Amino acid sequence: MKSQLEVVIVGGGIGGLFAANALTAHGIRVLVYEQAPALGEIGAGVFLTPNSVRQLQRVGLGPAVEEWGARVGPGSHYFRHDGAPIAPVQVTDSSGWNATFGMHRADLVEFLARALPPDIVHTGHRCTGFEQDRGKAHVSFANGTIVQADIVVGADGIHSELRPYVFPPSRPVFSGSVAYRGTVAHESIPHWPTNAWLMWLGKGKHFLTFPVRAGKLINYVGFVPADKEMKESWSAPGDPDILRREFAGWDPRIESLLQHVQMTFRWALFDREPLPTWTRGRLTLLGDAAHPMLPHLGQGANQSIEDGMALATILARTDRETAPAALLAYERLRRERVAQVQRGARENGLRYDSAYADLGVRDAEITAHAAFRKRLYDHDVVPEAQAAAITQTQ
Repeated sequence: MKSQLEVVIVGGGIGGLFAANALTAHGIRVLVYEQAPALGEIGAGVFLTPNSVRQLQRVGLGPAVEEWGARVGPGSHYFRHDGAPIAPVQVTDSSGWNATFGMHRADLVEFLARALPPDIVHTGHRCTGFEQDRGKAHVSFANGTIVQADIVVGADGIHSELRPYVFPPSRPVFSGSVAYRGTVAHESIPHWPTNAWLMWLGKGKHFLTFPVRAGKLINYVGFVPADKEMKESWSAPGDPDILRREFAGWDPRIESLLQHVQMTFRWALFDREPLPTWTRGRLTLLGDAAHPMLPHLGQGANQSIEDGMALATILARTDRETAPAALLAYERLRRERVAQVQRGARENGLRYDSAYADLGVRDAEITAHAAFRKRLYDHDVVPEAQAAAITQTQ
C-alpha cells in the first residue's frame, strides 16, 4: 500500500539525503532539516561498493554514480610500505559484478540533493530538542521552528543531537589514529592510475589512494598515530610537511604524490560501541548517528545507504498507527549487520597498521580477507527488508 506517513529526517549528509530519496521513491512524504547554512561535504573521497551501488541504482541514481564516480578495477592492490606487493584488492561481489567507485563527497551530496523534489531540504536548522506522544513526534530547532511528523529519523552524525533521546549519552571511542586527507589533481601526476584503489601498509601507519570525480582527482588518506585525542573534525587543517615526513622513506610513488600536496585536512578517527537499541517510539537513528565506524572497511557511507533503503522498504508497508512497530523491525534487521561491520573495521585497522609480530600472518589475513569482502558486497538489504515488513504487519 502507499504509505500516508509523514517523515522528518534530521541531517542532510549522505545517509539522510539517500534515505529521503528512498522514501520519496516509495511515495512517502519526507522533509529533511540540515543545520548547515548550505548543503555540502567538507572532506574528500568516499568509496562506494556494490552493496550500496545497487540501492543507488534502485532509486534511479545509477547514471549519476557512473558520471561522477571513478570505477576502480582489478589493478587495485595492497603493498608493504616499501612497495612490495601483498595481495590484490577485492573490488567485485562474488558474481564478479564490478560496482566499486571512488566518489568525491561533495559530488555525492550534490546529486543526492538534486534528485529530490523541490522544498524537501531545509538548511539552517540546528536541532535542539525532541518530544513525542502516542500520535506524533515533534522536533524543535534553534531558529524557533517546531515541526511534527509520524516518524523522525536522526541522521545527524556521530555527535547526534537526537541520539540521547534513544539511548543514554556516551563518549565516542578514540582509535588513537589521525587521518590526513585531501585530493591531488590527476594532471599533476599523470602517471597515476585512474582505475585503481591502492594501499600501502606499515608499522602503525598506512596510506590509501583512489580516484574520484571521474578520475580528474586522486584522493589520498594518510593514517598516522596521534599522541593525544583530538576533537573529531572533517576539516581541521593539517600541515603538508608533517604529512610528507610521516611517509618519508616509503614507496617512492607516495613521495611523488605528496610533493604535490599544498593543503591537507586532518581527521581524528572515532567510533562508538555498538548500540543495544536505535529506536524509541517514533524516533529512530540512521547512519553515523546509530553506528559510527572507523573507515578501515570503507563502509560508513555504504551502510548508511543500506539503512535508508531498509527503512524506506519497511515504511512503505506501514501506516501511522503501526509506525513504531515498523521502526523496531528496521532496527532488528540492521543492528547486528552494522555491529559486525563496526567490529570488522576495527580489526582491519590493526591489519592495516601492521600490529602483528609476524607480517607473514598479516599478509595472509589480507589475502584471505577477499572472502569477507565478497560476502559484504553480495548483501542486498531489500529482500530482507521486504520480509521484515511482511512479518511486522502480520
